[in-house]
Amino acid sequence: MHFEKRDYAVDRRLLLLAALAPLIGAISTAAAVLLLNLIRFFTNLFFYQTLSLADRSPAQHALGAWVIVVPAVGGLLVGLMARYGSDKIRGHGIPEAIEAVLFGKSKMSPRVAVLKPLSSGIVIGSGGPFGAEGPIIMTGGSIASLLAQYLHLTAAERKTLLVAGACAGMTAIFGTPVAAVLLAVELLLFELRPRSLLPVALACAVAGFLRTMVFEPGPLFALHTAPASTMALGSCVVAGLLCGVLGAALTLALYRTEDQFSKLKLHWMWWPAIGGLVVGIGGYFEPRALGVGYDVIADLLHNRMAIGVVLALLTVKAIIWVAALGSGTSGGVLAPLLMLGAGLGVALAPWLPGASAPLWALVCMAGVLGSVLGAPLTAIVFAFGLTHDSNALLPLLLTVAMAHGFTVLTMKRSIMTEKIARRGLHIYREYGVDPLERQHVADLMTTAVVSVDGEQPVHVLWASHFGEHAPHRGYPVVCAARVVGMLERNALRGREASMEAGRALMAPLQPHQVLLPAQTARVAAGRMAELGVSRLPVVADLDSMRLVGVVSLRDLLRPSGQVLHEETRRERLRGTAAA
Repeated sequence: MHFEKRDYAVDRRLLLLAALAPLIGAISTAAAVLLLNLIRFFTNLFFYQTLSLADRSPAQHALGAWVIVVPAVGGLLVGLMARYGSDKIRGHGIPEAIEAVLFGKSKMSPRVAVLKPLSSGIVIGSGGPFGAEGPIIMTGGSIASLLAQYLHLTAAERKTLLVAGACAGMTAIFGTPVAAVLLAVELLLFELRPRSLLPVALACAVAGFLRTMVFEPGPLFALHTAPASTMALGSCVVAGLLCGVLGAALTLALYRTEDQFSKLKLHWMWWPAIGGLVVGIGGYFEPRALGVGYDVIADLLHNRMAIGVVLALLTVKAIIWVAALGSGTSGGVLAPLLMLGAGLGVALAPWLPGASAPLWALVCMAGVLGSVLGAPLTAIVFAFGLTHDSNALLPLLLTVAMAHGFTVLTMKRSIMTEKIARRGLHIYREYGVDPLERQHVADLMTTAVVSVDGEQPVHVLWASHFGEHAPHRGYPVVCAARVVGMLERNALRGREASMEAGRALMAPLQPHQVLLPAQTARVAAGRMAELGVSRLPVVADLDSMRLVGVVSLRDLLRPSGQVLHEETRRERLRGTAAA
């Protein structure tokens, strides 16, 4: 076997994942259609007492004050499902998917795949102020994870398929495949490799094509704004900072609310019903705050609402969303954040020169989303995918960048990672190339190798190489010009007088017990960890097994030392180092 240095680490398993990706895209699209139909079914059942799949807003109900009870009933049902079905259905979906990827080996249960869409349909259908994207991310991911478990794939391959299913589901809901792929990179995959990116992209592309068969083609919120003037530069900075402030406030409010619920002496099963009562009261005063609210988002983007109405509506929306989500019910965060961000833009429009009100609604929508999710590229492309407004790309870039920068500097964690951190699991979200990936075995190995003859007796080897002042604790063993293993001091201890040949102390050498020059340092580190050794021999190829070097743990530390030097060492103009 011969390894060559190449740009990407791929193997033929990528073909299997790529073949499964279209199937997962199709299944996730079907799951998205099912979820939306469940929401419509329960909306008609709860608010209009009819068995129908018609797309109707809960705001048109004629229940009067009885509307206060409806979300509480939905919350009670979901609380019972979470307690006696699976508590994994609680929450808005994305943190649960992240936790499964990073700490659960990407394994999800069949119960989650069934109960998550059902619980979300009940919650949103009974007036919950949520979107369908979080539940479909969890549902699509669960289905893909189950398929991967059935096929006995590795944890890394399960992760790829889980994320492919999650993002394909998001594509089917919003029609934004490119943004879904970016969401995978920024928030779910925690890597940027062909083995994960290509299957996710294929699944999202298939979901995007299939979506047009069941939903109306075109952007969800078609918008065309005039190009922004140069004066908009300063306005985007101000808008971005205010988006960051709103995003931080929403995050803090949500987790303060969770803290208050955790102090209740009632079992958590009852919390969604209490949150539902808050939703019902808010919905009684502002009916358009109930449900997903895509119609409200469209009105905000097209500047069809007076500022006073916008402020009242969005104040209620923020309160009931924080209360409901803090109670541990089931629902997504993207649609509420889009509405709150667009509302901020509408409120700021009279004070921000350089562009029209619809543009400020759009850029603030993306700014709040990028701030809260900690995913700026996703937010920018997502806003474009929702509207197809190319004139907004430059203002989107600046506004979202400012919002993200504010959040990074002022918040330790995002709304997506705070819940996981509260379970004692920290997530580091900066992505970079592993220094061990940038170096190869040939770059780090010691070539001036001292080897021992495996035919020599143990007492001779001990005297010549393992004495009191021996420079090394282990040596590669060579017989007939072939490496047969590594001989360690501990293996010889107690046999100092033995006449037995050194090679007799070692088991037959396996291919994974040697390294090849073109393999990465990361492979070397993984092999050492797997075998529990601190050094491995390097051979020219597996056929000849000719010794060309040795790699030790000390060698593998050098790339990290180089990175630390680059990060901390400041240099003057002519290269003179400054402390």
